[in-house]
Amino acid sequence: MSIVENLTVESAELDALARRARWHILNTVAMSKAGHIGGPLSATDLLIALYFRQLNIDPTNPSDPDRDRFILSKGHSAIGLYTVLALRGYFPEDELATFDHGDSRLQGHPDMLITPGVDSSTGSLGQGLSAGAGMALAAKRLGKDFHTWVMVGDGEIEEGMVWETVISAPRFHLDNLTLIIDLNGLQQYGWPAAESDRFDRSEPMGHVDLDAVFRGFGWNTLSIDGHDWDAILGAYQTVTEARGVSGKPTVIIANTTKGQGISFTSGTYKWHNGIATSEQLDVARAELVAELAEEGQNR
Repeated sequence: MSIVENLTVESAELDALARRARWHILNTVAMSKAGHIGGPLSATDLLIALYFRQLNIDPTNPSDPDRDRFILSKGHSAIGLYTVLALRGYFPEDELATFDHGDSRLQGHPDMLITPGVDSSTGSLGQGLSAGAGMALAAKRLGKDFHTWVMVGDGEIEEGMVWETVISAPRFHLDNLTLIIDLNGLQQYGWPAAESDRFDRSEPMGHVDLDAVFRGFGWNTLSIDGHDWDAILGAYQTVTEARGVSGKPTVIIANTTKGQGISFTSGTYKWHNGIATSEQLDVARAELVAELAEEGQNR
């Protein structure tokens, strides 16, 4: 069994990977005429850092029983996960062009039975944390050293099943379980925005002191800027240091921007999903791909 330790990838390289991923997300959805945009873009930096600096995984052996697990509970953001899996080497980047096609391994929601690197089938919101807690508990009972990571959306954590697991996970001392909340402040159908809201709709969980709530239930809590590499990597390092010693699960509350990284998708609920026009693709290409080409010429 071969586990590849977390890679040595500098922040500039992570930034380049994130821009490449964002281009794939927008372009793939446009070509497939289906898919989500805002949520995958807000999660991109968190996923890139996780797969290129944190997880103990081997893309050539995706079923290794000793691998770290990751569950994308907000399964409608699947194209974000697929893009990062492709960049990490689980399957060719060219395969992204098959996204959401009938015979594709890359369906609109993650399917663990057909997609390399997918550890849990998701799509029904609110279930991923429960599955992750089960994996973490199994690791404890079996004496396994792998860590389980789960990503949820802020709209998703309105689901009651999430809070049943928030309550129970500390009772089992699951310090091998980490929850990442992609707190992007927008839902597809939010309330009219108030002055205190970050963007053009109000997201209820954006008005809750989640740090205090999770601490009250017995979790370690970390609140970060979900687009700052130092903050993200620092939080992941803190999780690593707490494994096996804290006796508590950890939540990373990542403040992000929905549609991050592309000017016309950033901070607007209208790009929860959507199909970019050719003109919009030209804008995104100039913002993302052109920068990558320029960096390549300067190396």
